[in-house]
Amino acid sequence: MVEQDAALPGRTEPIFGIPPTHAVLGTAMDPEGEDISRIYLAMGCFWGAEEIYWQLPGVVATSVGYMGGYTLNPTYEEVCTGMTGHTEAVFIAYRESDVSTYNILKVFWENHDPTQGFRQGNDVGTQYRSAIFYTTVEQRELAETTGQAYAEVIAARGYPDITTEIVPAKDFTYFPAEDYHQQYLYKVPNGYRCHANTGLALPALAR
Repeated sequence: MVEQDAALPGRTEPIFGIPPTHAVLGTAMDPEGEDISRIYLAMGCFWGAEEIYWQLPGVVATSVGYMGGYTLNPTYEEVCTGMTGHTEAVFIAYRESDVSTYNILKVFWENHDPTQGFRQGNDVGTQYRSAIFYTTVEQRELAETTGQAYAEVIAARGYPDITTEIVPAKDFTYFPAEDYHQQYLYKVPNGYRCHANTGLALPALAR
């Protein structure tokens, strides 16, 4: 992981904009409303991760970007150098009346391998590390509880410790990725998808 003083400086102003409307859902990319919850998840290449979430009922909008590092307003090429500290992240806006935070996290744990550290499948680099950037206390508690539960399940099958970072989103800035990355697999249906996962299910939580 690059040290902060060695990271690329980036730039103070964004060099590209993000489209106002979701290409698949037709919703605002950053929807407003008191009933909208937000979370940022990193689970490898953000193309495939975003596609999984925009298909989940109850999700209002998604976008992809860079988060967790030091470089201001980075480009994709800069993130790929490993010199920004950022990981590829998916922003998810959802209504808890339609999809629970538990189910958002269930999809997260089950659709990547959270034990691989600075890689995901054949994708190698700090930009592919696993992370949960929570925005509420409930999200933090559920992230920790489900993470512990999933760790027990996969440890029983011989997997190493989970390396997922669970950190507050307020400590970082989410920098939206370039326009062509947004809903990439809708625009390029035969594009690359990372399918790394453990194949194991997250157990239901005791009520």
